[in-house]
Amino acid sequence: MNRGEIVPRIRRVSLIAVLMAVVTTLGFLGWLGAGRGVLAQSSSSLGTADEAADYIWVLVSGFLVMFMQAGFAMVETGFCRAKNATNLMAKNLIDFVIGSLIFFFVGYALMKGADAGGLIGTSGWLMLGDYYDTGKYLDYFWNLVFCATAATIVSGAVAERLKFKAYLIYSAVVCAIIYPLYGHWVWGGGWLSQLPLGAGAVDFAGSGVVHAVGGLVGLAGAMVLGPRFGKYDKSGQPLAIPGHSITLAALGVFILWFGWFGFNPGSTFSAHQLRISVIAVNTNLAAAAGALATLLLSRFKTGKWDVGMTLNGVLAGLVAITAPCAWVEGWAAIVIGLIAGVIVYCGVKFFDARHIDDPVGAVSVHGLNGLWGLLSVGIFADGTYGLYSTQPPYVTGLLYGGGAEQLLAQLISVLVVAAWSFGLGYLTFKLMDKAFGIRVLPQEELAGLDIPEHGTPAYPDFVTSRR
Repeated sequence: MNRGEIVPRIRRVSLIAVLMAVVTTLGFLGWLGAGRGVLAQSSSSLGTADEAADYIWVLVSGFLVMFMQAGFAMVETGFCRAKNATNLMAKNLIDFVIGSLIFFFVGYALMKGADAGGLIGTSGWLMLGDYYDTGKYLDYFWNLVFCATAATIVSGAVAERLKFKAYLIYSAVVCAIIYPLYGHWVWGGGWLSQLPLGAGAVDFAGSGVVHAVGGLVGLAGAMVLGPRFGKYDKSGQPLAIPGHSITLAALGVFILWFGWFGFNPGSTFSAHQLRISVIAVNTNLAAAAGALATLLLSRFKTGKWDVGMTLNGVLAGLVAITAPCAWVEGWAAIVIGLIAGVIVYCGVKFFDARHIDDPVGAVSVHGLNGLWGLLSVGIFADGTYGLYSTQPPYVTGLLYGGGAEQLLAQLISVLVVAAWSFGLGYLTFKLMDKAFGIRVLPQEELAGLDIPEHGTPAYPDFVTSRR
């Protein structure tokens, strides 16, 4: 038997051994928790009508958020070239696959387990024992769909040149560590939520916890990878690399816009919190304002009505309003969305000028506007609504007599999420790059990733560009 036959056989045996070890471990852990789990389940009731309504509300909202994965897949594929469409579909698919499992194994416990010093959750591993109850499973599912969203945001920023195996690793790191720990600090009773300033650092539905995390990890990945071939001319000026389907991109944005009505109103966690009507209207107004701002700004700058930029303007407004959506008035939602549209336009130009190649504008849409959404709470929160309820402490911003306390708490959260997400994301990509190289071979990038990585073209009956 020659070396060419031995190495693949060793790899197959090693893979089988790893899978057997995982199955054995899960079986043993399940056996340890089985008794308590059955007791907890058997002692649960059917629940009241009010409880059932709240469960249905959260689950249906969660289903909408999960469907946003389809929206991200369409946006990223449409904004990129046809020769990479299969690769982008695979990456958006695997985000939810990896996220579902990794967040179940460790992420949920780190995020929502018993708090240890404000830094980390320490209980609820694999939902065993006392965590085998309907409420915990509901909470797991809700936080899972947000976790997968944070991971999938990164795929757009690193599109068209990242090895698939590197994508698997970074996705696991986001779902196991980066998202859960910052999420614990804000949503799990951690130290940011306990700041003695205003109501503590707050983020109603995830401008920071989801979008800034994903966008800033994406920035780190784009910086480590470097720009795509053909993105800059000999003098260093950025060149447009058009996506292959504005139709798919527009469909994706409409799906995301629709899904956001689960993302934001669903974050009340209750069908009985009638603030959901305010949240839905604010969400819609900010999206519209973001789109209008980018449409007019692109027309002023280029003389063209730029549809691609306008689509990103919709997403920018949605990202920015996600943190303050329950705490602001409608006029403020419009202002937040307008500013978000300007931010995404200027952000795309800024990163292009610095040779940071982000094919879909994910860093500007999610990273920059995630940070802006956090800050906007400290400015526009009107003091009429508390932390997911009508009870105090009410969230009150600078313009409504809250002083600078809430704004300062939000600024601290901005600095923390920026340092944490970008820093750990950069470390993850850099270590992978040193270990095995995260960028595909030049000839593979030029030909497109669909065939070298997956063996399946998205459009086998069409000739695709080699640029």
